[in-house]
Amino acid sequence: MQVKSTRRSNPERTAEMRARLVATARRLFVAHGYAATSTPAIVEAAGVTRGALYHHFADKQAIFRAVVEAESADVALAIAAADAPELSAQARLLAGAKAYVQAMQAEGRTRLLLIEGPAVLGRDEIRAIEARNGDASLKTGLGEAIAAGALPRLPLNALASLLSAMFERAAIDVVEGVAPADVLAVIEQILRGLATD
Repeated sequence: MQVKSTRRSNPERTAEMRARLVATARRLFVAHGYAATSTPAIVEAAGVTRGALYHHFADKQAIFRAVVEAESADVALAIAAADAPELSAQARLLAGAKAYVQAMQAEGRTRLLLIEGPAVLGRDEIRAIEARNGDASLKTGLGEAIAAGALPRLPLNALASLLSAMFERAAIDVVEGVAPADVLAVIEQILRGLATD
C-alpha cells in the first residue's frame, strides 16, 4: 500500500507564499495607503524574509500591482456570478451594474482600484487591468445588448468607456456615503434611457 505524501510541491508552496504576501500587502495598503506601507512592514506582517518577498516581487510597486490585479479579478468574478443568460440583455446589464456596486463596497477596494491604483501604476496600466476584468464584462454585455436590439448601435468602445466612468464614480460615491440604492436607481434609469424600446 502506497502512502500519500503530505508534502506540498514547489508550485503549491510558491502559490501559497505569493498569496500570503498579496493578502498581507492588501491589508496594509488598505490600512495605511500605498505611500505609508513599506516592504519591511509587509515582510514583518507576513512573517517572511525579505528574500522571500523579493523572490516573488521586484519591488513594492510590483506587489501593489498584484493586489490591484487580484481586486479587479474579484470584481469581474462577482459580475460574472450575477449574470443570468436567461434574462434580457438589459436585465443582464442591470444585474452586472448591481454586482459591480456591491463588489466595490469591499473594504478598501475602491481606494485601491480607483484612487491609488491610477496614481501608483498610471492610468494606462490601470486601464489595461480593467480591460482584462470588469471592463471586459461590461463591453461584452453592451455588445450583446446592441446585437439583441436592446441598445442603439452606438460606438461600443466609447459607450463602454463612458459607462465604466459612471460606474467608477458610483463606487466612489457609495464609499463616500451615498446610499447604494440611490446610486443604483440612477444607473438603472440611465441604462433604461439608453434602451431602444
